[in-house]
Amino acid sequence: MTKNSQTRTVVLVEDESALRENYRMALEKAGYHVVDFASADTALDYCKRKLPDLALIDIGLGNDSEAGFGLCQSLRALSAQLPILFLTARDSELDVISGLRLGADDYLTKDISLQQIITRVNTLLRRVDAFKAPAEPKLQQVAELTLDHERLLAAWNGKTVELTVTEFWLVACLAKHPGQVRSRQQLMDAANLVLDDQTITAHIKRIRKKFLAVDDSFAAIQSVYGLGYRWLDTDTVG
Repeated sequence: MTKNSQTRTVVLVEDESALRENYRMALEKAGYHVVDFASADTALDYCKRKLPDLALIDIGLGNDSEAGFGLCQSLRALSAQLPILFLTARDSELDVISGLRLGADDYLTKDISLQQIITRVNTLLRRVDAFKAPAEPKLQQVAELTLDHERLLAAWNGKTVELTVTEFWLVACLAKHPGQVRSRQQLMDAANLVLDDQTITAHIKRIRKKFLAVDDSFAAIQSVYGLGYRWLDTDTVG
């Protein structure tokens, strides 16, 4: 495939050569430029020089069963907005929650089909484009919260809150109609990803933690037992 200026670059990190080749071929067939690596270190070195449009990474790499987690942290330090997806054979609840807490936007297991992987990649990048589209307001202000849809940036009382792409979508969904409860399904639809209740909960916990880091009195995200979550507009709700 000939790379052109419109082609998105995907960094693929997978230590099993046969799987790496399968994923690379599927992604290239879907129109992506793929730069693949077998180790976290070489992938990180590349990303430091040139940030890709998306990273698709395994957890266990070589003799290091946690290398992918470390790579995720390092990539997230490079960019709060870089879409990061785990693609791994590890499907325990602990691993899923750990991956999301480290800043991944999605967590895929290797038992899904190649087409499903491509669909999730396509969807994530489309949502990035959608939030940058001119149809969206450039700035949204909800009391202390400011959302910059063009640059996918959030601020609380003027202080930047470093949100991932998925976290930004979830906050935008909650803040769009302050006071209204958003079910977990509505939040999944907003993220346009296939997430379950547990991963939504993990994302919300991580979002709260980030806002609390800039304001230890932050309480704008309210859990509504059995229903979901809502954003409290502190201009009107105490």
